Amino acid sequence: MVLRLLLAPITGPFTGVTWIAEKILDQVEDQTDELEALQKQLLTLQLAFDMGDIPEAEFEDEEEELLLRIQAIQDERAAEQAEAEAVDEEL
Repeated sequence: MVLRLLLAPITGPFTGVTWIAEKILDQVEDQTDELEALQKQLLTLQLAFDMGDIPEAEFEDEEEELLLRIQAIQDERAAEQAEAEAVDEEL
């Protein structure tokens, strides 16, 4: 316990960076699951349109919504990666 307190100034930053990296990884995994689900929805939508189950206007509206959600996730992921790289450079 005493040793842990004495080494805190040295190990503290490393522990903090590790914690941040774990949180980012958790978010990326959640987003990956969501991204995969959106891509599956997009594929299902395309198949429904190709089979004539939905009209073109409905297909285009839903496709645009899905693509915007996919782009938002990808943008958020890129921002998080840039932030993680900035933290790594500071060390």
